[in-house]
Amino acid sequence: MEKMWAGRAEKATDQLADDFNSSIRFDSRMYKEDIEGSLAHAAMLCACGILTEDECASITEGLGGILSDLETGKLTFDETAEDIHMFVESELTRRIGDNGKKLHTARSRNDQVALDLRLYLRKECGSIREKLLTLLSSVTDKAEECKEMILPGYTHLQRAQPITFGQHLLAYSMMLLRDLGRLQDTLKRMNYSPLGSCALAGTTYRTDRRMVAKALCFDGICENSLDGVSDRDYCLELLSCLSILMMHLSRFCEEIILWNTNEFRFVEIDDGYATGSSIIPQKKNPDMAELTRGKTGRVYGDLVTLLTVMKGLPLAYNKDMQEDKEALFDARDTLVKCLDVFTGMFKTLKFRKDVMHAGAGGGFANATDAADYLVKKGLPFREAHEVLGRLVLHCIKENKALLDLPLAELKDFSPLFEQDVYDAISLETCVRQRNVPGGPAPAMVENTIRDNRDFLAAH
Repeated sequence: MEKMWAGRAEKATDQLADDFNSSIRFDSRMYKEDIEGSLAHAAMLCACGILTEDECASITEGLGGILSDLETGKLTFDETAEDIHMFVESELTRRIGDNGKKLHTARSRNDQVALDLRLYLRKECGSIREKLLTLLSSVTDKAEECKEMILPGYTHLQRAQPITFGQHLLAYSMMLLRDLGRLQDTLKRMNYSPLGSCALAGTTYRTDRRMVAKALCFDGICENSLDGVSDRDYCLELLSCLSILMMHLSRFCEEIILWNTNEFRFVEIDDGYATGSSIIPQKKNPDMAELTRGKTGRVYGDLVTLLTVMKGLPLAYNKDMQEDKEALFDARDTLVKCLDVFTGMFKTLKFRKDVMHAGAGGGFANATDAADYLVKKGLPFREAHEVLGRLVLHCIKENKALLDLPLAELKDFSPLFEQDVYDAISLETCVRQRNVPGGPAPAMVENTIRDNRDFLAAH
């Protein structure tokens, strides 16, 4: 394809340099946004008297035909084109003649690509948001189903205190809600139009940047032309959001992987989201969860890639910035696949209530409640803590649980123990008594479920 800048050169670009310079292989996914931006730009040029109505109509019709033909497969991308912008402009000129050459008046590829990228990412943020809402709904549904299931809560991966599985799942719903908030905040700062910044210094034409911004549903314009074409902080912010979201998915996957082991047996992954072994017949591997965990590092790498690209660039545009799109697109594609697979896997998980309950009964998860029992009888907490430490050590030596000890044996450690201690430190009481905001009591879990449903209904 003939270069739009060929007038400056005395000879053709080397083929290797052409291939190295070209971005059509990956930026072609922005064809809709490129045409959408061009349509708005042409309408503005016409409104400002820079294009005639006939010229604008010809350009509009031509762009519409290109869009239709690309979507139906009648037109395919020319791999020799430098980028999607040059492809569309060249195809437009081929179809409508010299009027096509007027479209690029008062703009540069520098502000054009910045516009396309913002439009594309804005749309993708909306798509990711919908997938997040779907996952949030699934987690909320499962939390309601499991609101009274008791399992051990862990610190340092050691059994700590009994909680409800509903509360545990809702902890991830809180993370997802913050992920949604971060995505929305990113959109706020992303949603400003750079078009009209041109190469770096704006234009001498009397254009109307705000008209274009309004037509494309932006909240305003980039107020500095240098900034409009030379920063990608909105891309970095989005990559940061996606990295944090992947981190949350990875943590969730890690727990599912652990819970699915024979050592835990809290959950069973559906056969549709597991694989087997080529040599070990009994194996059922949690590959989808492991892959999601692994792909988190890939998204982190995309963030670091763009941070590294941008860290030393002087104002304004530099060709280095072409490297923004592959990292962005890879992170987007990876996240979407992980969200889809994870949501399907999560919806089909089977939970083993009895195994969870038995796990909560071991490891002295009710020891803190036993110490609190003594405190309520008048013993200072530090002394109560010491009593329970000795009592737990005794139980370990005797291979018993706290609830296995007769009252007389408990009294050997503190005379404050009475018959009511057995009810006070039962797993059900331990959970029910933590009836505080955010706690594991079923009533508190129900409150969070209701809040989540209200949020989902509003969004």
